[in-house]
Amino acid sequence: MKKIYYLKSCTTCLRIIKSLELSDDFELQDLKENPLSSTDLTHLKTLAGSYEALFSRRAKLYKEMGLKNESLEERDYKRYILDHYTFLKRPVLVVEQQIFIGNNPKTIAAAKLALPHE
Repeated sequence: MKKIYYLKSCTTCLRIIKSLELSDDFELQDLKENPLSSTDLTHLKTLAGSYEALFSRRAKLYKEMGLKNESLEERDYKRYILDHYTFLKRPVLVVEQQIFIGNNPKTIAAAKLALPHE
């Protein structure tokens, strides 16, 4: 599977996708138009090791809802990510059994190395 979960309204996501120079066999899923399913999220969790690894603490709703003052557990991270796309770190790039989460430059560099070169 070769897939990217992103927001097409996010300039950072779009810049990263462009920089990756993806092949045509990549599927792009805009999370706003096509929300993450429970099955997809479970698959991402399997690759990432936890729902917490997929959870964005930089989301505006995280602060607005006062979540930083709460002790969240895995089931909470899963629920929040499924409830609103903003809680998923973006972009999420899946290349077969590897996952790259977020926009950290080291993560993007590692993703570039993992991409098949033609």
